[in-house]
Amino acid sequence: MSLAVQIAWLILFAWLFGAAATLFVLATLRHLRPTKEAGLKGDDAPLVSVLVPARDEADRILDACVRSILAQDYGRFEVVAVDDRSTDATPLILKRLADEDARLRVLSGAETPPGWLGKPHALQQALAASRGVWVLTTDADVILHPSALRTAVAYARRHEADAVTFVPLYEAETFWERVFVPTWGWAMLLYFPPLLMNLKAYPFALGLGGFFLVRREALARVEGFARVRGEVVEDMRLAEQLRRAGARLRVEHAPELLRTRMYTSLRELWQSAARVWFASTRFSLALSAFVVVWMFVMGILPTLLAVVSAAMLAAGGDGVWAQLLAPASVAWALHVASLAAVSRRLGVPARYALTVPVGWMLNCAVLVSSAASIKTGRGVRWRGREVYGQGGGVRPPRMFG
Repeated sequence: MSLAVQIAWLILFAWLFGAAATLFVLATLRHLRPTKEAGLKGDDAPLVSVLVPARDEADRILDACVRSILAQDYGRFEVVAVDDRSTDATPLILKRLADEDARLRVLSGAETPPGWLGKPHALQQALAASRGVWVLTTDADVILHPSALRTAVAYARRHEADAVTFVPLYEAETFWERVFVPTWGWAMLLYFPPLLMNLKAYPFALGLGGFFLVRREALARVEGFARVRGEVVEDMRLAEQLRRAGARLRVEHAPELLRTRMYTSLRELWQSAARVWFASTRFSLALSAFVVVWMFVMGILPTLLAVVSAAMLAAGGDGVWAQLLAPASVAWALHVASLAAVSRRLGVPARYALTVPVGWMLNCAVLVSSAASIKTGRGVRWRGREVYGQGGGVRPPRMFG
């Protein structure tokens, strides 16, 4: 048996495991629904401070986001929004909303000090101005169900949690969104399965800035956002810091309680992903290279082998191509079926699973570009700011690799 055929069979066995793991995770994936508990609607509910950092969000859904927060049916909450030195109409939108509802306070963000990135600094300013015993961080592109906050506090109290993250529905409307989102969504589900994430023995911690409810005293134990001042994935690193400090974290899938659309174009998708992809591998070239090779072998190679072997057989090739075609085709079919199942959960038409090689190639390209830009000092740009570049004022935190 040739080396290529052996590789094809190894990939097939890997995808048998991957498909089984996908089915298991999806079968055990709970959809947290709005709570029926009414006890948190009164004035005796613990005060929650909702922190909203916003920079150049005027052309997105900032107005709808803040209105969805103000429409919460929770008894006592305040909203502290920070205009992070926007260059568009963001401050005007926030001021108008604050004039309509006294629960919203708007801060004009200070200049980002050395060693800090914009978002952690904005969150730290909002935290300092807030008073709640619970703190909820959210993003300016998230829409909340009216009972999202009440459900989160009730859930935290029921499970005696110090921090709760809700995973939203990730909306995808354009072609490139539907190609890109299911691939990393599938990887996130397998790497951070909610069923395991809530076990104390599970080694990984997950925090999502779109909905991260934290007890203030737990946040104080890790110095607020100061510990993650230079992180573009500040939510993930904050979750890790909280877990190290002994906090009890919970994660739940909650597509009925919140939704977000992170990207609206290929350009925005590329810029946003390039900002965080290399950081997600902890700035390790070795780990990044492993991830790229893994994505190629598992996500691209099955399709490539199946197409090439079928073409060679059609052209009169020998029996080796037939030996290669069977495992490659089955691996490809398992891959497509797994991504189709995830796509349906994300509201993406299942037919987009046929584009999986394109999605993985895009992920590979973004990670390579992100690593090259940061390692060479060019940095990446987001919302008009340079991140991790020579002129950006913040270098990547010292990790391994």
